Amino acid sequence: MKKRIIPIFVPHQGCPNDCIFCNQKKITGVCTTVTPEIVRDIIEECLPTIDEDAEVEIAFFGGSFTAIDMDIQRSLLAVAKEYKDRGIVKDIRMSTRPDCITDEILEMVKSYGTTIIELGVQSLDERVLLDSIRGHNSNVVYKSAEMIKNHGINLGLQMMVGLPSDSEEKCLFTAREFIKMDPFCVRIYPTLVIKETGLERRLESGAYKPFTLSESIEIVKKLLVLYYVNNINVIRVGLQATDDIQLGKDVIDGPYHPAFRELVESEMIRDYILYIAEENNEKNISLGVNKKNISKAIGNKKSNVKYLKENKNMNLKVKEEDIDKDTFRLYGEKGLLVEASVDEINKKLLEIYGL
Repeated sequence: MKKRIIPIFVPHQGCPNDCIFCNQKKITGVCTTVTPEIVRDIIEECLPTIDEDAEVEIAFFGGSFTAIDMDIQRSLLAVAKEYKDRGIVKDIRMSTRPDCITDEILEMVKSYGTTIIELGVQSLDERVLLDSIRGHNSNVVYKSAEMIKNHGINLGLQMMVGLPSDSEEKCLFTAREFIKMDPFCVRIYPTLVIKETGLERRLESGAYKPFTLSESIEIVKKLLVLYYVNNINVIRVGLQATDDIQLGKDVIDGPYHPAFRELVESEMIRDYILYIAEENNEKNISLGVNKKNISKAIGNKKSNVKYLKENKNMNLKVKEEDIDKDTFRLYGEKGLLVEASVDEINKKLLEIYGL
């Protein structure tokens, strides 16, 4: 069944801390205080655009929802609950900080129908948390995650790649710790330098250098393999593009790309093709895929085809086949080399990446 989200952005409302990377008003494009009337207007505007057979979710994004005055929380949630009680909405989601969770808050938001709480964790490395001015340590994350699950609410975890003092090793550590918490879902965001943030000032002073696009892809593809192999649902990779969230506007620097996830998964396919080709001493590879995977297999602007030709002297042809979208067939000059499912490919990538 299709899932459709009605997003309600609550930028900085209630947030007790200004993290070095954050400017929610720029990220969300919202600069006003959200009221129950605005929540209702947004829901009523979105509902006619949603298919009748879709599962609908109201999601309070941005800021730190559970840090808002509890009376305001109740007033906003009450509107969402009306639609849930009427059977129009299935889930109510919110995002918040790990240090803004208490038993009292969890009991209250659950009474209003909340089913998913996402924690903006960003990193579980203490140095990264400190240098990013997060205002809490990692112990708070583990405690809050356990409390959310103990209250019967689905746990979401968000991580960032490329914060101050970050490294591939630290990102992998955070991912492995996330897996131990067994979340309902995960989001991965490469760190971008947004206007009017502490990170912008550090960039200008030379105290911070963002990861490049290629560095971020190299790290995130390893994170994805870890999550996929452990059956963790990664619901977003990369910041959602808006009119302002793009390089040259509110994004000053950093590994921004409007199709970041596809770039990452395309390289994962390329790495598997290269492994199979080298194992079989093949220079001419044909890849059979479902039509939904043709773009990803070829790569952005034919990047996979070009990379294999220019760096490995290999020829790659991608062709559409009447097969399942989770199946890939690799052919050499003498015929079929391997037919593999996405799960099998990810397990092999785990080995290829040395994880």
